Parts: sequence; C-alpha cells; structure tokens
Amino acid sequence: MTTVLLTGFEPFAGDATNPSGDAVRLVAERWSGVERLVVEVLPVVFASAAERLRRLMDEHRPDVVIAAGLAGGRAQVTPEKVAINLADARIPDNAGDHPVDRPVVADGPAAYFTTLPVKAIAAALNDDGIPAAVSHSAGTFVCNHVMFTALDAAAPGVRAGFVHVPYAREDAPAGAPALPLADIARALEVAVRTALDVRTDASTPGGALH
Repeated sequence: MTTVLLTGFEPFAGDATNPSGDAVRLVAERWSGVERLVVEVLPVVFASAAERLRRLMDEHRPDVVIAAGLAGGRAQVTPEKVAINLADARIPDNAGDHPVDRPVVADGPAAYFTTLPVKAIAAALNDDGIPAAVSHSAGTFVCNHVMFTALDAAAPGVRAGFVHVPYAREDAPAGAPALPLADIARALEVAVRTALDVRTDASTPGGALH
C-alpha cells in the first residue's frame, strides 16, 4: 500500500498554537484516501525533529513525505523549492538550542531541491481557491532543517518536501495574514493528492525577481 507521511509542528516562539500541527491532525481525522496516512506533530527542536523524522521514515517507509510548518507573515500557502544545509537561528528552538552557521548534515550537499511537484501543487491550490505560490527559501530555522533532513533521508523514488502555511485565522495575532484552519488542512490534502498523482511538475514560470 502507498504510504504518505505528513508532519506538522508544535507551537513555538510564545504562540499558543501552530496551524501546521493543528492542520495535520485535522487531515488525519477526515482522511478518506486509499493510501495509508501517517501523521506526526514534530517538536520545534533542531536535533529532536530531525531524529524523529528519520525514525518515522525508517519505520514506515513512506512513498511521499510532506512536512508542513508555519511561516507567520506569509499570506499564501507556499510549497518550498529548496532546502539549504544551514542552521542559523534568529531565535532559540523550544529546547534552547541556538545554532549559528551550523550545517544540518555534516559533509552533506549545500542544498537539495524538493522532489515534490511544487508548481503543480501551487496551481492546484489556486484552482481550489486557496492562495498559493512556490517559495524558494524555507529559511534557516527548524522548518528548513526538517525539509533538508527529509530529502537527505529519502530513499530513491521517494517524493519529499515542505509546505509553509500562514497563521490560522482562528488564532492569528492581530493584523497578521491568515487563512481559516479548514483551508490550511484542505491545502495539505491537495498537496498530498497532487504529489501522489502528478509525476512530472508543471513547466510554468515560478521564479522570483528578488
């Protein structure tokens, strides 16, 4: 049976909730696909998140891995194109780790490109009425750390990548861009289905000028 591993994160930086973790739980509750869906909420801790993700991938042998995380300030759902081999934290993680210019994987490559069809995912989301765009920077915090780890750990043929989501409207800070939590969960469902169904990504412009 085809297996999908979908992860989100616990709250961090003083927030009471994290829409990525809340959304993956909602996806699990209403999943109706024929595929086996494995859902996990990861800690916002560099070492622990990477270790847990590697254990999950080793245990479940997923065909598709999609990690999700919060990008507060973004108004769109943004599948990520690139993960870089750099942990450089503006704030400490939830365990107090505060890396500066540290590699995610010692002696690993400088970067990995996602193996998800991110342009097709963004197009499918927009067609579904959910604002989306391809992003070319997953940052240098735990989100990027997990994306890089997923791609580093993926066996040949496994599709892996990351999707950043905005705040959930139900819990967003005043004035922050946000989407309803139900739309965020729907976005992850669309991302999963597109990753399963689309083998070759869309050949359309998706770059940025700056």
